[in-house]
Amino acid sequence: MPSAKPLRLASVNVNGVRASFRKGMGEWLAARDVDILAMQEVRASIEDLQGLLGDDWDILHDPATAKGRAGVAIASRNRAHIHRVELGAPDFDSAGRWLEADYEVGGRVLTVVSAYVHSGEDGTPKQVEKYRFLDAMEERMPRLVEHSELAVIVGDLNVGHRTLDIKNWKGNVKKAGFLPREREYFDRFVGAEDAPDYNAGAGLGWVDVGRRAAGEVPGPYTWWSMRGKAFDTDTGWRIDYHLASPALAATVTSYTVDRAAAYDERWSDHSPVVVDYAI
Repeated sequence: MPSAKPLRLASVNVNGVRASFRKGMGEWLAARDVDILAMQEVRASIEDLQGLLGDDWDILHDPATAKGRAGVAIASRNRAHIHRVELGAPDFDSAGRWLEADYEVGGRVLTVVSAYVHSGEDGTPKQVEKYRFLDAMEERMPRLVEHSELAVIVGDLNVGHRTLDIKNWKGNVKKAGFLPREREYFDRFVGAEDAPDYNAGAGLGWVDVGRRAAGEVPGPYTWWSMRGKAFDTDTGWRIDYHLASPALAATVTSYTVDRAAAYDERWSDHSPVVVDYAI
Protein backbone atom coordinates (compact mmCIF):
# COMPACT_ATOMS: atom_id res chain seq x y z
CA MET A 1 0.00 0.00 0.00
CA PRO A 2 1.24 3.54 -0.71
CA SER A 3 2.44 5.41 2.36
CA ALA A 4 3.32 8.81 0.85
CA LYS A 5 -0.34 9.74 0.63
CA PRO A 6 -3.37 8.82 2.74
CA LEU A 7 -4.89 5.43 2.10
CA ARG A 8 -8.20 5.84 0.28
CA LEU A 9 -10.87 3.36 1.31
CA ALA A 10 -14.18 3.38 -0.55
CA SER A 11 -17.28 1.39 0.30
CA VAL A 12 -20.47 0.97 -1.70
CA ASN A 13 -23.47 -1.28 -2.00
CA VAL A 14 -23.27 -1.89 -5.73
CA ASN A 15 -26.78 -3.40 -6.04
CA GLY A 16 -25.42 -5.99 -8.47
CA VAL A 17 -21.88 -5.28 -9.65
CA ARG A 18 -22.44 -6.28 -13.27
CA ALA A 19 -25.35 -3.87 -13.62
CA SER A 20 -23.36 -1.12 -11.87
CA PHE A 21 -20.49 -1.46 -14.32
CA ARG A 22 -22.90 -1.27 -17.23
CA LYS A 23 -24.21 2.01 -15.80
CA GLY A 24 -20.86 3.70 -15.10
CA MET A 25 -19.21 2.31 -11.98
CA GLY A 26 -16.00 1.62 -13.88
CA GLU A 27 -15.65 5.26 -14.89
CA TRP A 28 -16.23 6.38 -11.30
CA LEU A 29 -13.61 3.96 -10.00
CA ALA A 30 -11.03 4.97 -12.62
CA ALA A 31 -11.30 8.59 -11.52
CA ARG A 32 -11.18 8.09 -7.73
CA ASP A 33 -7.65 6.72 -7.08
CA VAL A 34 -8.98 4.17 -4.57
CA ASP A 35 -6.55 1.87 -2.72
CA ILE A 36 -9.14 -0.46 -1.17
CA LEU A 37 -12.68 -0.93 -2.45
CA ALA A 38 -15.27 -2.69 -0.28
CA MET A 39 -18.47 -3.80 -1.99
CA GLN A 40 -21.78 -5.18 -0.77
CA GLU A 41 -24.66 -6.86 -2.58
CA VAL A 42 -22.24 -7.99 -5.28
CA ARG A 43 -24.55 -10.71 -6.66
CA ALA A 44 -21.88 -12.10 -8.96
CA SER A 45 -18.99 -14.58 -9.11
CA ILE A 46 -15.32 -14.02 -8.41
CA GLU A 47 -14.74 -14.48 -12.14
CA ASP A 48 -17.20 -11.67 -12.85
CA LEU A 49 -15.38 -9.39 -10.42
CA GLN A 50 -11.98 -10.21 -11.91
CA GLY A 51 -13.25 -9.53 -15.39
CA LEU A 52 -14.80 -6.20 -14.43
CA LEU A 53 -12.01 -4.85 -12.22
CA GLY A 54 -9.02 -6.21 -14.14
CA ASP A 55 -5.61 -7.56 -13.18
CA ASP A 56 -4.51 -4.49 -11.19
CA TRP A 57 -6.77 -5.51 -8.31
CA ASP A 58 -6.43 -8.30 -5.77
CA ILE A 59 -9.96 -9.49 -5.03
CA LEU A 60 -11.49 -11.28 -2.06
CA HIS A 61 -15.09 -12.41 -2.35
CA ASP A 62 -17.57 -14.15 -0.08
CA PRO A 63 -20.71 -15.10 -2.00
CA ALA A 64 -24.05 -15.73 -0.37
CA THR A 65 -25.32 -19.26 0.14
CA ALA A 66 -28.22 -18.50 -2.19
CA LYS A 67 -26.97 -17.70 -5.69
CA GLY A 68 -27.74 -14.18 -6.86
CA ARG A 69 -28.22 -12.79 -3.37
CA ALA A 70 -26.07 -10.53 -1.14
CA GLY A 71 -22.33 -11.15 -1.53
CA VAL A 72 -19.48 -9.01 -0.18
CA ALA A 73 -16.05 -8.33 -1.64
CA ILE A 74 -12.90 -6.33 -1.00
CA ALA A 75 -10.61 -5.32 -3.86
CA SER A 76 -7.19 -3.82 -3.17
CA ARG A 77 -4.10 -2.65 -4.97
CA ASN A 78 -1.95 -4.91 -2.76
CA ARG A 79 -2.68 -8.43 -1.65
CA ALA A 80 -4.26 -9.06 1.74
CA HIS A 81 -2.19 -11.00 4.27
CA ILE A 82 -5.15 -13.03 5.47
CA HIS A 83 -8.91 -12.94 5.31
CA ARG A 84 -11.73 -14.37 7.42
CA VAL A 85 -15.42 -14.88 6.76
CA GLU A 86 -16.73 -16.65 9.87
CA LEU A 87 -19.15 -14.71 12.03
CA GLY A 88 -21.43 -15.87 14.82
CA ALA A 89 -22.44 -19.37 15.88
CA PRO A 90 -21.68 -22.36 13.62
CA ASP A 91 -25.38 -22.71 12.74
CA PHE A 92 -25.67 -19.07 11.68
CA ASP A 93 -25.46 -18.39 7.95
CA SER A 94 -23.48 -15.17 7.53
CA ALA A 95 -22.22 -16.07 4.04
CA GLY A 96 -22.12 -13.10 1.72
CA ARG A 97 -22.43 -10.59 4.55
CA TRP A 98 -19.12 -10.39 6.47
CA LEU A 99 -15.60 -10.37 5.05
CA GLU A 100 -12.51 -9.37 7.04
CA ALA A 101 -9.10 -8.74 5.51
CA ASP A 102 -5.72 -7.69 6.92
CA TYR A 103 -3.41 -5.39 4.97
CA GLU A 104 0.06 -4.13 5.79
CA VAL A 105 0.19 -0.35 5.55
CA GLY A 106 3.32 1.50 6.58
CA GLY A 107 4.49 -1.49 8.63
CA ARG A 108 1.20 -1.69 10.54
CA VAL A 109 -1.76 -4.04 10.18
CA LEU A 110 -5.02 -2.55 8.93
CA THR A 111 -8.13 -4.71 9.30
CA VAL A 112 -10.97 -3.93 6.89
CA VAL A 113 -14.41 -5.48 7.13
CA SER A 114 -16.95 -5.31 4.31
CA ALA A 115 -20.34 -5.87 5.94
CA TYR A 116 -23.86 -6.16 4.59
CA VAL A 117 -26.48 -6.27 7.34
CA HIS A 118 -29.88 -7.73 6.51
CA SER A 119 -32.57 -5.23 5.55
CA GLY A 120 -35.06 -7.01 7.82
CA GLU A 121 -38.82 -6.75 8.13
CA ASP A 122 -40.39 -6.16 11.51
CA GLY A 123 -42.31 -9.12 12.91
CA THR A 124 -40.90 -11.64 10.43
CA PRO A 125 -38.07 -14.23 10.39
CA LYS A 126 -36.05 -11.73 8.34
CA GLN A 127 -35.88 -9.44 11.35
CA VAL A 128 -34.85 -12.32 13.61
CA GLU A 129 -31.92 -13.00 11.28
CA LYS A 130 -31.01 -9.31 11.29
CA TYR A 131 -30.85 -9.27 15.09
CA ARG A 132 -28.75 -12.45 15.08
CA PHE A 133 -26.32 -10.78 12.71
CA LEU A 134 -26.13 -7.60 14.79
CA ASP A 135 -25.59 -9.71 17.91
CA ALA A 136 -22.70 -11.54 16.23
CA MET A 137 -21.27 -8.27 14.97
CA GLU A 138 -21.41 -6.74 18.46
CA GLU A 139 -19.58 -9.73 19.89
CA ARG A 140 -16.92 -9.60 17.17
CA MET A 141 -16.15 -5.87 17.35
CA PRO A 142 -14.00 -5.92 20.52
CA ARG A 143 -11.98 -8.80 19.10
CA LEU A 144 -11.22 -6.85 15.96
CA VAL A 145 -9.59 -4.09 17.99
CA GLU A 146 -7.70 -6.65 20.05
CA HIS A 147 -6.36 -8.05 16.78
CA SER A 148 -5.38 -4.67 15.34
CA GLU A 149 -5.75 -1.16 16.74
CA LEU A 150 -6.34 -0.02 13.15
CA ALA A 151 -9.69 -1.56 12.25
CA VAL A 152 -12.72 -0.42 10.30
CA ILE A 153 -16.11 -1.90 9.49
CA VAL A 154 -17.53 -0.46 6.30
CA GLY A 155 -20.64 -1.14 4.32
CA ASP A 156 -24.39 -1.13 4.17
CA LEU A 157 -25.39 -1.65 7.80
CA ASN A 158 -29.09 -1.06 7.06
CA VAL A 159 -29.79 0.96 10.22
CA GLY A 160 -30.18 4.68 10.58
CA HIS A 161 -28.80 5.40 14.03
CA ARG A 162 -30.24 8.86 14.70
CA THR A 163 -33.04 11.09 13.45
CA LEU A 164 -30.35 13.01 11.56
CA ASP A 165 -29.75 9.89 9.48
CA ILE A 166 -33.20 9.67 7.86
CA LYS A 167 -35.03 12.51 6.12
CA ASN A 168 -38.49 11.14 6.91
CA TRP A 169 -37.68 9.61 10.27
CA LYS A 170 -41.11 10.19 11.79
CA GLY A 171 -42.70 7.98 9.15
CA ASN A 172 -40.22 5.15 9.73
CA VAL A 173 -40.08 4.67 13.50
CA LYS A 174 -41.97 1.38 13.22
CA LYS A 175 -40.14 0.09 10.16
CA ALA A 176 -37.01 -2.02 9.81
CA GLY A 177 -33.97 0.19 9.53
CA PHE A 178 -35.09 2.62 12.22
CA LEU A 179 -36.60 0.42 14.92
CA PRO A 180 -35.63 1.37 18.48
CA ARG A 181 -34.05 -2.03 19.10
CA GLU A 182 -31.91 -1.72 15.96
CA ARG A 183 -30.75 1.76 16.90
CA GLU A 184 -29.78 0.55 20.36
CA TYR A 185 -27.06 -1.56 18.78
CA PHE A 186 -25.45 1.63 17.48
CA ASP A 187 -25.86 3.19 20.91
CA ARG A 188 -23.62 0.37 22.10
CA PHE A 189 -21.21 0.62 19.15
CA VAL A 190 -20.54 4.39 19.27
CA GLY A 191 -22.64 5.65 22.18
CA ALA A 192 -26.10 7.17 22.53
CA GLU A 193 -26.44 10.69 21.16
CA ASP A 194 -27.04 12.10 24.65
CA ALA A 195 -23.95 10.41 26.10
CA PRO A 196 -21.22 12.93 27.04
CA ASP A 197 -18.67 10.92 25.08
CA TYR A 198 -20.93 9.99 22.14
CA ASN A 199 -18.77 9.04 19.15
CA ALA A 200 -15.64 9.68 21.22
CA GLY A 201 -15.14 6.63 23.39
CA ALA A 202 -18.70 5.78 24.44
CA GLY A 203 -20.12 2.28 24.14
CA LEU A 204 -17.64 -0.11 22.56
CA GLY A 205 -15.55 2.91 21.61
CA TRP A 206 -15.95 2.78 17.85
CA VAL A 207 -16.28 6.00 15.85
CA ASP A 208 -18.93 6.75 13.24
CA VAL A 209 -16.58 8.53 10.84
CA GLY A 210 -19.40 9.99 8.77
CA ARG A 211 -21.15 11.66 11.70
CA ARG A 212 -17.87 12.96 13.13
CA ALA A 213 -16.99 14.48 9.77
CA ALA A 214 -20.43 15.93 8.99
CA GLY A 215 -21.32 17.18 12.45
CA GLU A 216 -24.85 17.66 13.77
CA VAL A 217 -26.58 18.09 10.43
CA PRO A 218 -29.09 15.98 8.47
CA GLY A 219 -27.35 13.28 6.43
CA PRO A 220 -25.35 13.29 4.34
CA TYR A 221 -27.57 10.51 3.02
CA THR A 222 -26.16 7.49 1.20
CA TRP A 223 -29.28 5.66 -0.04
CA TRP A 224 -32.41 6.80 -1.82
CA SER A 225 -35.30 4.75 -3.11
CA MET A 226 -35.34 4.30 -6.88
CA ARG A 227 -39.07 5.03 -6.77
CA GLY A 228 -40.69 8.44 -6.93
CA LYS A 229 -38.69 11.63 -6.40
CA ALA A 230 -36.67 10.48 -3.38
CA PHE A 231 -33.30 11.25 -4.98
CA ASP A 232 -34.38 14.57 -6.45
CA THR A 233 -35.79 15.77 -3.12
CA ASP A 234 -32.91 14.21 -1.15
CA THR A 235 -35.34 12.09 0.86
CA GLY A 236 -32.67 9.62 1.82
CA TRP A 237 -31.17 7.45 4.52
CA ARG A 238 -27.61 7.39 5.87
CA ILE A 239 -27.14 3.65 6.27
CA ASP A 240 -23.67 3.19 4.74
CA TYR A 241 -20.93 3.58 7.32
CA HIS A 242 -17.26 3.63 8.15
CA LEU A 243 -17.12 2.51 11.80
CA ALA A 244 -13.48 2.94 12.78
CA SER A 245 -11.44 2.05 15.83
CA PRO A 246 -10.34 5.15 17.77
CA ALA A 247 -6.74 4.91 16.56
CA LEU A 248 -7.81 4.68 12.93
CA ALA A 249 -10.49 7.37 13.26
CA ALA A 250 -7.81 9.77 14.45
CA THR A 251 -6.08 9.48 11.07
CA VAL A 252 -9.06 10.54 8.91
CA THR A 253 -8.25 13.45 6.60
CA SER A 254 -11.25 13.38 4.27
CA TYR A 255 -14.81 11.99 4.18
CA THR A 256 -16.97 12.17 1.06
CA VAL A 257 -20.28 10.74 -0.10
CA ASP A 258 -20.01 10.52 -3.88
CA ARG A 259 -23.61 11.47 -4.64
CA ALA A 260 -24.43 11.39 -8.34
CA ALA A 261 -25.06 14.75 -9.95
CA ALA A 262 -28.46 13.62 -11.28
CA TYR A 263 -30.89 10.72 -10.99
CA ASP A 264 -30.04 9.35 -14.44
CA GLU A 265 -26.31 9.31 -13.59
CA ARG A 266 -26.72 6.85 -10.71
CA TRP A 267 -25.26 3.39 -11.10
CA SER A 268 -26.59 2.10 -7.76
CA ASP A 269 -29.31 3.12 -5.32
CA HIS A 270 -26.46 3.72 -2.84
CA SER A 271 -23.64 6.26 -3.14
CA PRO A 272 -20.02 5.37 -2.44
CA VAL A 273 -18.58 6.53 0.87
CA VAL A 274 -14.92 7.46 0.41
CA VAL A 275 -12.56 8.12 3.31
CA ASP A 276 -8.84 8.99 3.37
CA TYR A 277 -6.81 7.59 6.27
CA ALA A 278 -3.32 9.01 6.86
CA ILE A 279 -1.61 5.82 8.03
